[in-house]
Amino acid sequence: MQLGAVVALIATALGIASWLLGGPAAGGEYLGSYTWTPPFRDAGGYSALWLAPDGSGFVTLSDRGTWVRGTLARDAEGVVAGVTMTESGALASEAGRGRAVSRHGRDAESIAEAGGAFYVAYEGRHRVMRFDDLDAVPVTIPGAPAFAEFDDNAGIEALAADAAGALYAIPEETGDLRRPFPVFRFAEGEWTTPFTLPRRGAFLVTGADVGPDGRLYVLEREFALLGFRTRVRSVDLDGGDERTEFESRLGQHDNLEGIVVWRDAAGRLRVTMISDDNQMPRFQKTEFVDYLLE
Repeated sequence: MQLGAVVALIATALGIASWLLGGPAAGGEYLGSYTWTPPFRDAGGYSALWLAPDGSGFVTLSDRGTWVRGTLARDAEGVVAGVTMTESGALASEAGRGRAVSRHGRDAESIAEAGGAFYVAYEGRHRVMRFDDLDAVPVTIPGAPAFAEFDDNAGIEALAADAAGALYAIPEETGDLRRPFPVFRFAEGEWTTPFTLPRRGAFLVTGADVGPDGRLYVLEREFALLGFRTRVRSVDLDGGDERTEFESRLGQHDNLEGIVVWRDAAGRLRVTMISDDNQMPRFQKTEFVDYLLE
């Protein structure tokens, strides 16, 4: 069967599953979703998300090495209700502006902000890079030796930064359901592995953020024939006090890969996520999804 037909069948099954299974997500409070259709060619594939502290300004990165900056309009419940794009471009190569990044090296998967700079994690050619601004020439952060052992499509999928500027990086998978996810920390110029995150079921890591409460929130995805299931877990920055914040029902959301945890004007802890449509807008969608944790 051709790939398009297979994808169409999966997309149809996903919709059926959502209707059949019904019911709310376990844990958290689902507030709503907004489907974004960017008004330009080659949009989609958004795997990384950064938000301003008030949840309005945003940056997202695609797995084609492009970026979009803009603002999010929110309704009375704080759910994304509109997207205004203000700037977009391609992430520069470390060789300089205008120097093309190879297809193997442009797969940007996660973004974090620390000290006024953006840090971006890439798959394929596994590395973390610092951008003083989105259109700046980046600086490569020395990688941990373990990065060289990752499969091409299973590298650093999640990147987060704490209040002190330390980075936390987690690979997408471990190759064995019994092997926990290593959590790498970059601080004072070196990578360490201070703790691991236990694997719970067949979920794979797709994103992470350190919330305003100082906890590490990890976005995970499980894929079945009937669609995606999303889970968010959190731990303290020593890897303890593991909590499952919420788990969606199968088919409720698309392929969520970017996550930000923030506080709204009422002081409530919020989660906003973005989905990667795998550059197949006929069968998948780019959606912003909002949850309330408190």
